[in-house]
Amino acid sequence: MNLGKLVFKLSITTSLTIAVLGLAVSETKADRLAEVKKAGILHCGVVPGVPGYAFPNKEGKMVGFDVDLCKSIAAAVLGDANKIKTTKMKLPVAFNAMKAGTVDVVTHRFTWTFGRDVGQGLDFTRVMVFDGQGFMVRKKLGVTSGKQLDGATFCLTTGATTESNVSDFFRTHNMKFKQVTFGSMGEAQKAYDQGRCDVFVTDKFGLGARRLAMTNPKEHVILPETISNEPISPMVPHGDQVWRDIVVWTLNALIAAEEYGITQSNVDQMSNSSKNPFVQRLLGKTGKFGGKIGLGNQWAYRAIKAVGNYGEIWERNLGKDGLGMARGKNELYTKGGLLIAPPFR
Repeated sequence: MNLGKLVFKLSITTSLTIAVLGLAVSETKADRLAEVKKAGILHCGVVPGVPGYAFPNKEGKMVGFDVDLCKSIAAAVLGDANKIKTTKMKLPVAFNAMKAGTVDVVTHRFTWTFGRDVGQGLDFTRVMVFDGQGFMVRKKLGVTSGKQLDGATFCLTTGATTESNVSDFFRTHNMKFKQVTFGSMGEAQKAYDQGRCDVFVTDKFGLGARRLAMTNPKEHVILPETISNEPISPMVPHGDQVWRDIVVWTLNALIAAEEYGITQSNVDQMSNSSKNPFVQRLLGKTGKFGGKIGLGNQWAYRAIKAVGNYGEIWERNLGKDGLGMARGKNELYTKGGLLIAPPFR
């Protein structure tokens, strides 16, 4: 055999080997649904200690918006909303856990950005909360606007979007600030509460929640400025399209349920008697959408039955029965908000 033919055969063999290995890796990444079903448990990463999102109630049980999202996915996939395990994770740990595949989904509270979404070993799914960063200060500071904070000291979190947003705001308004950085939002919050800085910065819905955890909540005020757009989205490991579809469309189902008046209490009635073709498809009476993502036809019904629709989740945790926050941009598009679910058809 001449050298040219040998090189050609080696090249073909190497290419085939790489292709096979690539296929094997792809198949390995596509096992999340099977792994969750085999384990019988959905492992969710949540942001620790934030009232309204993931916080222990009086019985020590984790409750909140993040937890309900986790339950909805567990109900869709496993048929039981209680088959979840929640692990409290700060931002860098959550990203690494996604890459390593040690959690199945991180529900909520991280901003969807280009730098996080591309080349990081994780995928964002769909926006569940439209937020924006704001400032919290002590009332005794006597300021009513972020434009009065020239020279102030900020408690910021390493790796979060807050630092760049604050820098952009201050540069735009020709002001300067001092910063003290911490490894987690909880550490930054504690430092602010102890008086180590003048300003605490995070998403405004997060500010409302974290103010409740301050030593004296009434001493603090949230300034009117919203200095950024913060689309918040659950995350899943990169490379598993079926698993990403399950998370995306479970969340779509919760939003669609609110639009069509399907609630936790009437979902059985709607399933049995509604003549609306959209409702029939959503609840699995017609169509076979569940089979396309490896689930039974009633996957969306199970999710809604477990936690209610998006509006019910909001009111229970963030709205009138929780933190008392107005929905704002998180209203349905039919009410002037930004929430809309793609059609189930």
